[in-house]
Amino acid sequence: MLQDTVRTTHYHTAIISNSANMFKDKIVMDLGAGSGILSFFAVQAGAAYVYAVEASGMADRIRELVKDASKKKGARNPWLKDKIGVIQSKIEVPNLPISPVDTLVSEPIGVLLIHERMLESFLVARDRYLKPGGNIMPRSGSIYLAPFSDSNLWTQTMAKVRFWESNNFFGVDFGSLARDAKEEIFGQPIVGNFDYRILLSPSTRFLVDFATITLDEIRDFVIPISWTFPLTGLVHGIAGWFDIDIGGLNLSTAPNADRTHWQQVRFVLKEPLAVNAYETVTGWMRCKVNEQRSYTLEAELVVGPNPTLTNPYDPSVLSKSSSASRPQRFRPSGTGRRRGQWQLQEQTYWYTADSVDGGVALPEIHGMYAPDEDVLVATEDEDEDGGEEELDGEAEEIRLEEMGMDVSNGRL
Repeated sequence: MLQDTVRTTHYHTAIISNSANMFKDKIVMDLGAGSGILSFFAVQAGAAYVYAVEASGMADRIRELVKDASKKKGARNPWLKDKIGVIQSKIEVPNLPISPVDTLVSEPIGVLLIHERMLESFLVARDRYLKPGGNIMPRSGSIYLAPFSDSNLWTQTMAKVRFWESNNFFGVDFGSLARDAKEEIFGQPIVGNFDYRILLSPSTRFLVDFATITLDEIRDFVIPISWTFPLTGLVHGIAGWFDIDIGGLNLSTAPNADRTHWQQVRFVLKEPLAVNAYETVTGWMRCKVNEQRSYTLEAELVVGPNPTLTNPYDPSVLSKSSSASRPQRFRPSGTGRRRGQWQLQEQTYWYTADSVDGGVALPEIHGMYAPDEDVLVATEDEDEDGGEEELDGEAEEIRLEEMGMDVSNGRL
């Protein structure tokens, strides 16, 4: 991860630029120190002393660097001398030899912000060792969810399922495994960079304030979803990414930002959801911790105004991954509903991230279609003849611009 220059540069800039108020002459904790790079940045920013807390064998590598800095002759990094104390332990272990700290710094982030559950350790360190009014870095994070259209990705995912539908694989009929295979394969989040133009609408943002959120809240939360579509198309799934606020500097993993090792993640629906231009989709994604140091994600999407959403905390509405029973699909008149469940730790990877046309793709290349300006639309107040009124071109452009579409070339 040291070679993730976007990540490392952002942290270095944030720490040095916040030297005066967060690090100079301060007692600092670097949680999950790894190689110790954030501890070294803190010393460069003027920290009086840094506790480098690292549970793995990497703690020995930090000790080597600190020991080498104390040599009387030929010392490397002499500015580290007597500045760093290495604590080889999990922060959850009680009564560690750590004094209250002025500043807590860490990189406790995984895919979609929450994978690996390091944020819980970050909150433990905050609650146990940070002085009242102390500083934390990062200060907050935001999760972004948006609908995407990618028929190629969906088809290749389904192709894996088709194998298990084989009824004569060297004389073996796998058909009885096909349904479970579909649940498992479509339940694998797909990590990888993608062309941002596959997104069908602006994203939904969910803020996580690391200064105030509790352990219980980070272990089970629901992200509300509300999207308005400027184009007609098929929703093949939900795309996700995040950003974090590190000392007032924004580190983004969005698909149109500089690439990082976190990349983005996509959750593919077993059945795509058709939407028309100007329609809305409402729903939620529930994120709940599991025993694999990650999260189980459950989502529901419903097309149409004023939809009836199920309760995300009701265990009876969870998707069934067992072949013993098939969940009933509830489809009220005039709406479409999709549900999905994914295990965030069961990630697979997608490496085809380049634009399909070298950078000039129009929406139809990605299976999205601009609305016809000549179509007649119903108005709330019908005209005197009781007929429909045509929406003129200027009004059409205003509606498209309001939803984030560049009407000059039909792009998002």
